[in-house]
Amino acid sequence: MMRPVVVPGLAALLLGAGQSFVLAGEPSEAVRPFYLHPGLELEPEGRASFIDPARRVLEQNDLIRQTGEEGCLDPALPFDDTEFEPAEVAGTLDLREVVTGELATVVASFRAEGETRRVQWQLRNVGGVWKISDIISMSKDWALSRFQCE
Repeated sequence: MMRPVVVPGLAALLLGAGQSFVLAGEPSEAVRPFYLHPGLELEPEGRASFIDPARRVLEQNDLIRQTGEEGCLDPALPFDDTEFEPAEVAGTLDLREVVTGELATVVASFRAEGETRRVQWQLRNVGGVWKISDIISMSKDWALSRFQCE
């Protein structure tokens, strides 16, 4: 069963602001916090939202950062690896999801650097909670799962 759901940008951000980073009833609710809190994917409190292969890459990045190095990941992955203004993103963010059984795709559209950006989030329902398995740029050649953090 496929069902597209449109979540309005700013209203969705305000509604989701008080929700847990881990609990999510809809796939877009699992993605929204990463736009509310830039860098969340690199922080321990955001890690519970991920499963492999994305989690494995994030944990490899953590190991690098523990040595004092910068790490292998750009801190702006949810923002398509761009310079961004949080207010511009918040005012233009549009999350669209398609759910097929236990799998879901959420496409986040927003404006950054004067252009519309699109990032695809792949999720899997694990025990009733949507978990992120990958983040993929729809305009650049990268996916979180393909990073080699060693």
